[in-house]
This record gives sequence, C-alpha cells and structure tokens, in this order.
Amino acid sequence: MLPITQIPASILEGLQDYRELFCRDAGFEHIGRYLTGLIVSPNQTLQGIHDLQVWCDGVQVSSRAMHEAVFEAGWQSEQLMPHHRKRVSVNYQGKGRHTLSIDWTYAHHPRGFEIYGVRNGFDYAKGGYGRFQTVLTATVANAKRQDGIEVEIQQPAELPKEKAYLKATAGQDYDNRQAACERLLELLHYQAHRQAYRKITEIAVDVVRQIEDEGHFPDADYAFDNGVLSLNLTRLIEERDKYWTSELEASRHINWRGEWHRIDEVAAELKEQHPQSFRRIEYQTRAGETTVGWGFSKAVRLKRYGKKRILIVHQEEDLSDKPRFLVTNALHWEAKRILTSWSYRWPSELFHEFSKQSAGFEAAQVRKKEAVKRHVRLSCVAQTLLQDLTMLASTSEKVDFAEGQVTQGQRVRKVCREVLSGVLAFAQQAFNAGKTTAQVLEALMPA
Repeated sequence: MLPITQIPASILEGLQDYRELFCRDAGFEHIGRYLTGLIVSPNQTLQGIHDLQVWCDGVQVSSRAMHEAVFEAGWQSEQLMPHHRKRVSVNYQGKGRHTLSIDWTYAHHPRGFEIYGVRNGFDYAKGGYGRFQTVLTATVANAKRQDGIEVEIQQPAELPKEKAYLKATAGQDYDNRQAACERLLELLHYQAHRQAYRKITEIAVDVVRQIEDEGHFPDADYAFDNGVLSLNLTRLIEERDKYWTSELEASRHINWRGEWHRIDEVAAELKEQHPQSFRRIEYQTRAGETTVGWGFSKAVRLKRYGKKRILIVHQEEDLSDKPRFLVTNALHWEAKRILTSWSYRWPSELFHEFSKQSAGFEAAQVRKKEAVKRHVRLSCVAQTLLQDLTMLASTSEKVDFAEGQVTQGQRVRKVCREVLSGVLAFAQQAFNAGKTTAQVLEALMPA
C-alpha cells in the first residue's frame, strides 16, 4: 500500500492526450490520481483510492471532492471513448494484422444491489445465483497488444415479473374512471420498459456501428462468440465490406445434402462414416504458437444467414474430443485462416481479466448510471496507459515465464516504483524542511 503523493510521470505523460476532455486543472489531477489508484491500490473503490492520496503543503481534499471531479463534473465523458479509440488506433495502423472482438462478461457485485445495472440472476460461469452486471466489451488486438475500446453496461429489465403482475391483477371491468386510468398507466409503463430494454445483441450492433462510422480501424475484421452472434450484426459488418468469424451453437441448423440438420448431427455423421474428411490443420495462433487440429470445412447455407463457410474442428487426431463449430462469411478462407482469425477473439478475455482484477470493474461502489459508465471507461484508459509504458523486458530468473516479453505485472511494478519515488521525494523534502519522522509519517499515513 503506497501513498500517492503525485501522478506518476509515465501516467501523466500518457494522460496528456486526453487533456482536452477535462475542464479544470484540479479536475484533471483528480482523474490522474484516480487512474493511478486503479493501477496500484489494493482497494479500488473511490474511498480506498482517496485514502492513499497525500496532498502537497498539508492541504486536505475530501473524498467528496474527488468523487465530484471524477463522476459528476461536466467533463466530456461521452467523448472519452471516441477520443480513446482515435488515440489507440495509432498503435495498430500499419503494424500487421489486427482484429476487433465483441464479447460480454459478468461483473460481480454481491453487496451492491443498488448499483446501476446490477441484477440477481443465474451465473453460468460460476454455476450459481448471484448479483452482477452484464457488461458488453469491444477490444482490438494484434500479435503484441490488446486494448479495450468500448464498454457498455446492460440495464436489466424485470419484464417477466411485470408481465406476471399484470396478468395476476387483470380484471374483467373497472368500476370507475380512476381505476381504469391507474390500470392504463401500469400498461403504459410496461410498454415503455419493453421499448427501452435492449438485448446484449442489440447493444453489440450499436457499438459496431459507431466503431465503423468513426473509421479508425478500416482493415480490422471481427471475431466473436455465439453470445453476440445475430443476423443484424453480421449484416452490418458485411455492409462495411468486412469479414467476421464466430462460434456456432451445436443446435444451429445447416443445409446438408438438401435437408436441414443440426450441425452437431452432421459432425457426428462425418466422424462415424467419413473420419478421413477431417484433415490435419497446422496454424499459428495470435500469440505466435503453432497449433495442430483436425477439421472439416465447407460452404453451406445457414437458416436466415445464407451461404457461409463452416469449420468443424477437433483437437485430437482420433476425434475423441468434443468438436468446436466456427462460421465465417469469408467463403474463400481455408481452415487455417479461420482458426487464426478465431484466435484473435481471446484477447477480450485478457481484457476482462485485467479489468476485474487490476482496474476495479467489480470493486467500484458508485451507484448512478453516469458514475458507473465513467468508471468502466476510465478502466479502459488505465489498461492502455499501462501498455504504452516504454520499458525493457526483465532478465531476472523470477520472470523466465515471460520469455523476454514485457508482462502486465512488470508494467504495474514500474508504476509502483514511480509512486514510491514520489513518496521518497516527499519525505526528503519534508526532512529538509525540518520535519520529524512522526510528522512525515502522519502526513503520509494519518493515524
């Protein structure tokens, strides 16, 4: 737990690109200190981050002042992500293959039922009920880095409960005008909630449309899993003359020999009757690793989606493992290219992991919609600022696993070193001014 006496130089340098979005210097400093706290603080709530702050000349700034500057002040929060995407795109233009990934995850808030977007439901990842937000994310990745470029919180709707209530309280007739008006208002509220509710697939379409309209990633194709796959999304991507790769559900129907069959039934038939149709595929993943699989690829028709290329792939040569089903609109792609493209979908998982463990996705206790949106967007900025740090890979035996690559942990350590350097400089200045050890300690860590 390091006191934050100032914004680290590396964070401040990267944050200068966002300076135009913030009105006042004081508010900009609060943003810098908050981002620093997201990276180095063990407690990533606003109160936890504020408790680490040490202000110059003995001036004390309340947590309320920081909360207002970060979550309530009139800085251009809606322009943060468009500005962020423009800034991030420089790291991908002319630097090899890069892919956009659309995904969603759960951000758990077991004690935060009043937080915007939190609902109580079944968590398929943990296999039990819990309280969480459904978060849609967009990331861009090449072989060396990945950046979060959009985050949206789905507002849950209690439509089934409302509908059940309306059915249970329905009457044959109403005795007076007031009762009829109250009933009409209940029905209108339900209809308004239905129209305002957006499925995660609808949010994904809006995010992709905005990204494409901005045009910062003209050469990037898309990769996503079946959780966001929808006809509107694929049509939008195809209208922009781009390719997409997605995972298919086992129950998806394809036209096989003139009849409609589930794709898992087709895979079972091929495995049983024509195992030789699964060819050996040697391909490189995004990380540069050479991987081998056995796959069957063919252009077929899917219900509603039209003609697409599917790939049924096994990891085991004897086809004993459960197959994976992939689909793409690139009819001319061979199996190797489909698998390579699909490997670019996984950086979104790395972004989710960083956001939850290191950027406070699940730690923030802000409740209002605007505050939640600002927090998750600033988490994207925090991850990018870390990746932009210029540093040499460590040669220590302790980090041999990195194989000469700079890890996220090493970047966090560099920020911590800068924070510690600021603490030492603060202490040195205080001692030179005649302060005692007890006074310096009180300033850095009040009792």
